[in-house]
Amino acid sequence: MAIRHLVRSSTTSSNGSNAFKYAKSLFARDKPIVLAGDYNVIPTELDAYKPERWVDDALFFPESRAAYQKLLWQGWTDAIRELHPDEAIYTFWDYFRNAFARNAGIRIDHFLLNARAANMLGTGGDALEVRGWDKSSDHAPAWITLAEKSKGPARRSRKVQKAKAPRNRTNKGR
Repeated sequence: MAIRHLVRSSTTSSNGSNAFKYAKSLFARDKPIVLAGDYNVIPTELDAYKPERWVDDALFFPESRAAYQKLLWQGWTDAIRELHPDEAIYTFWDYFRNAFARNAGIRIDHFLLNARAANMLGTGGDALEVRGWDKSSDHAPAWITLAEKSKGPARRSRKVQKAKAPRNRTNKGR
């Protein structure tokens, strides 16, 4: 099952239960695992330029957000939110109403890391310059770096925060 359908299927079919079980089995592996892709979920208000405009959209439905949260409760780390806990980092801008130029975006592309991968997390963000190219996608590539670190206890996941953030588009790591 494709990752982008994991959250959607959790509320629409029995396949969702199987997908969460599979994600849980991946999390437990003793190797770095990254679940990356377009999840079609806006996890928090921080992940939308104007969250009130998205309340009637499946990307922001409570069921979609709860399903994403269920993955975090399994222990997965949201890499971009881990690196940028208080920043509005977006990965998608509609083509209408000059959304990209106004930075009126949403974050629907995600990297979820198991404990082993989270311990390797370096930097990450979005490649805004790519979204600005002629005839580009409505998504900007999101990216992270992972690097071997000294052995030690794996980093614990942090729940996604619901804080308002400045509209800063930097790609700084910690």
